[in-house]
Amino acid sequence: MVRIDCRLKPAVELNREIRLAAERGEGEVHLIHPEGRHNLAVGILAPVRVVVCGTAGYYCGGLCDGVELEVHGDAGWGLGENLMSGRIVVHGNAGSAAGASMRGGFIRVEGRAGPRAGISMKGGVLVVEGDVGAMSGFMMQKGTMIVCGDAGEGLGDSMYEGAILVAGRIQALGNDAVAGDPEPGDLDLIRKAGLDPGLDWKRVVSGKRLWHFDKKEWDLWKIAL
Repeated sequence: MVRIDCRLKPAVELNREIRLAAERGEGEVHLIHPEGRHNLAVGILAPVRVVVCGTAGYYCGGLCDGVELEVHGDAGWGLGENLMSGRIVVHGNAGSAAGASMRGGFIRVEGRAGPRAGISMKGGVLVVEGDVGAMSGFMMQKGTMIVCGDAGEGLGDSMYEGAILVAGRIQALGNDAVAGDPEPGDLDLIRKAGLDPGLDWKRVVSGKRLWHFDKKEWDLWKIAL
């Protein structure tokens, strides 16, 4: 196990050391004294377990492929952005845009997440055990977001594909988003994530009215735009 002190090096050097440790076959890297540092464990493209021993700043775990990341604290905005594969667990809250544009893998936030969680998701699973803020799931294209708490207004605005599963209250759906009952596969995924399938789950998907532009429906598009 490798220990790296985040107080002594810039983020570029920290990430370089993580990559070198992974290339050497080290199984685990601990980042000590993170103290809210930004860009921790970014661009890690080899299978390695990274433990952030405290709170991380923005873009933690971004642009990674195959990493197993655990944050023992909160994380700033952009958590796991563009994650290709791997697993990220935050034992706290996350800022805005958690899981933005993720293409695969699994992200779990044990607390709450800010606005725009899961925006432009292209795959993978994002789990938020608490609430999510406004405009979460905006322009979602694929994948699944699971919210155990409440969702702010604008949920699923202009989404194309994918599904958002919400157990709590939805303040307001976004443009062209519709809510219905979960499907059997959704409940299987909820169980697999270690969550309670017996909660009052709602499935939010695209109503598909904005998939194709028709000048005869310009009023509808003006609302969306």
